Amino acid sequence: MKKIFLISVLVLVAIAVGHFAWTTTFSKPPTSIEYRNAQYGFGVSLPISWQGYSTVVNEWKGTTSGGPKGEIIIEKGPIISVRHPGWTVQVPRQDIPIMIFTLSQWSALQADKFHIGAAPIGPSELGRNSKYVFALPARYNFAFPVGYEEVDQILQSKSFHAF
Repeated sequence: MKKIFLISVLVLVAIAVGHFAWTTTFSKPPTSIEYRNAQYGFGVSLPISWQGYSTVVNEWKGTTSGGPKGEIIIEKGPIISVRHPGWTVQVPRQDIPIMIFTLSQWSALQADKFHIGAAPIGPSELGRNSKYVFALPARYNFAFPVGYEEVDQILQSKSFHAF
């Protein structure tokens, strides 16, 4: 009888230990989520607090001096902004804006064949793949909106990746 009791206790302990090991190994809550853009081939790892994020697609415009007619748009491309779920019209939060350039557009920009915006500096490269260069707009956070520090931390932690 003692032997059956001892075996039963050992089985229960083994089950408890196995359950604990399984739940701590495989059931950990995620610490980040992933925005992944298959069309252009990039992703950004976001804190779990960004669960429910949205994206906003706009267009950047590259201009050159057009003489008496002013500036002329000679290049265009997408800019995808990853938006925090807490963003509202009343309290806008800092987006993660990602400019997308073809390799030839990026080369032309680096050769000063066009410029983007009024900043005396151009966009800064986040990464690239075989087709595109991904960049952060110059002065994207100079208005210091809510969340700009968090976005800076996300970008500084090398969470952007091209594939």
